[in-house]
Amino acid sequence: MWACRIFSSLAVIFLVISLIIGYIAQIPIENEEIINRMASNIDEKMDAFREKNQTAFVVGYTGEVGKEVVKELARTKIFSNVFLIGRREVKYEDELFKDFKMEQKIVDFDKLDDFANVFKGHSVGICALGTTKGKAGKEGFIKVDHDYTMKVAELAKAGGCKHYNLISSLGANKNSFFLYTKVKGQVEEETRELGFERATVYRPAVLMCDRQESRTGEWFIKKVLAPMEYLSPGSMTSPTTTVAKAVVNTIISPVTQAFEIIEAKAIHRLTKPQAAKACKMQAATDDQATGVTDTQTPVATDTKAQEAAEP
Repeated sequence: MWACRIFSSLAVIFLVISLIIGYIAQIPIENEEIINRMASNIDEKMDAFREKNQTAFVVGYTGEVGKEVVKELARTKIFSNVFLIGRREVKYEDELFKDFKMEQKIVDFDKLDDFANVFKGHSVGICALGTTKGKAGKEGFIKVDHDYTMKVAELAKAGGCKHYNLISSLGANKNSFFLYTKVKGQVEEETRELGFERATVYRPAVLMCDRQESRTGEWFIKKVLAPMEYLSPGSMTSPTTTVAKAVVNTIISPVTQAFEIIEAKAIHRLTKPQAAKACKMQAATDDQATGVTDTQTPVATDTKAQEAAEP
C-alpha cells in the first residue's frame, strides 16, 4: 500500500512539474527579433567594438556574476582597459588574465562621493553589486542593493558613462510585496530616471554556480531546479557564465532602445547564436507561408500589445 501511495505522489509531482515546464517553455521572449539580432554575428561585432578603444568599469567583481563578467571580459578583450572598483583587491593569477589590461581601484562604499574620479571617463559601466537579507540583514541588504547601487549609477552618469549595465533579478517589481524583488524593482526604475544614453537591465533567474559561501536554502532550490536548465534553458535558472556572456554580447551590439530589460530567457538566447539563427529562419518561413513580407505594415494589435507590455 505504501508503495502505491509513493508511486501516486511521485506521478502527481511529475505531472505538475511537466505542466509547469510546458507552460514556461511556451512563454515568448519579449522583443525576440531584437534579441536574435543581438545574438547574431558576434565575432564580427566584437572586432568592430574593439576598434572603438573604449574603457569600462565593473563594480561587484567579487560576486558570483561579477567574477564571471571579469573572466568574460578577459577572454574577449573588447575593452582597451577595465577598471575593477571595489572594497578589496583580488589577485588574478590564472593564464586567462595574462594579457588582460585592468586596474583595481579600492573604494569605501560609505564614502563613494570621495572617489568620484574613478568613475569618470568610462564609456561602459557594469554593476553587479548585491547581497541577501539572510547574509546582511534587512538594513544591510537595502544599503548594498539600493543605496550603494544607486550611488554607483549616479556617479557613473555624472562621470560620462554612455552604456550602463545593471544586474537585477527575475521578478523585480517596485510594487512587489517581497523585499528582495521590491528593492530590485525600485533600483531599476531609479536607474531609468537617471537618463543614461543606454541602460541595460538583466533579470537572471536563480543563479546556477558553485558559491564559496554556503546558503542552505539556495542550495536546495538549485538542486530542485537543476533539471530545468536542460528541459527549458533560461526559464527558471541562469548559469552565471551565461549571464556574463549575455552582458558582453549586449555591450557589443548596437543600441536598440535607451532603456532595455533583458529577461532570463532572453539572457539565454543572447548566448546561443545558432538558436537565434534558427528562430529567424523559422520566422521567415512562417512569413512566407502566410504571405507576410518585411514591407508589410505591422497590424495595430501587435503595437498595442507591445505598449501594454512596457514596464
